[in-house]
Amino acid sequence: MATISTLDPAVRGSGARGRQPYVVQASIDFAAAATAKGSALVATDVIEAINVPAGSVILNAGVEVTTAPSGGTGTVLDVGVTGVDADVFVDGFAFDSASAGAYAQNAAAFQPVVIGSAADTIDVLVQAATTVSTAGVIRVWAVLVDASDLGTLGADEVARDALA
Repeated sequence: MATISTLDPAVRGSGARGRQPYVVQASIDFAAAATAKGSALVATDVIEAINVPAGSVILNAGVEVTTAPSGGTGTVLDVGVTGVDADVFVDGFAFDSASAGAYAQNAAAFQPVVIGSAADTIDVLVQAATTVSTAGVIRVWAVLVDASDLGTLGADEVARDALA
């Protein structure tokens, strides 16, 4: 098993962190992932897709195929947070038979995931494959919300009160 993190996909989204849910996304090119790994992708490889800040809740995440896969047989993908639940968002998506525009269905056990005091990543796990697709692009998307501590909002923090 290999974890590919050197791919460092560009994450796009509103970037407006705050107390409102926001959407982020990243494209994963399977040819580029194999190049970053230095060899062909195999079952149990983990591709880090989206960085999630500490103190966040992942409300949902998923996959859309943007470029149809080729060169693989039996490639099955999971999406989750490795070490928490590797297939919490997508479980058993048949990538090789998907066409551009196809979305993965949420896993039956889907639930939001709380990211505690340390940042983490949403990962794509190559759950199974006879031969992993050598081409194809997926868009991994997530809906996040900042759930970190709001701090104290008492009157002693207002500058005018310090002048009395």
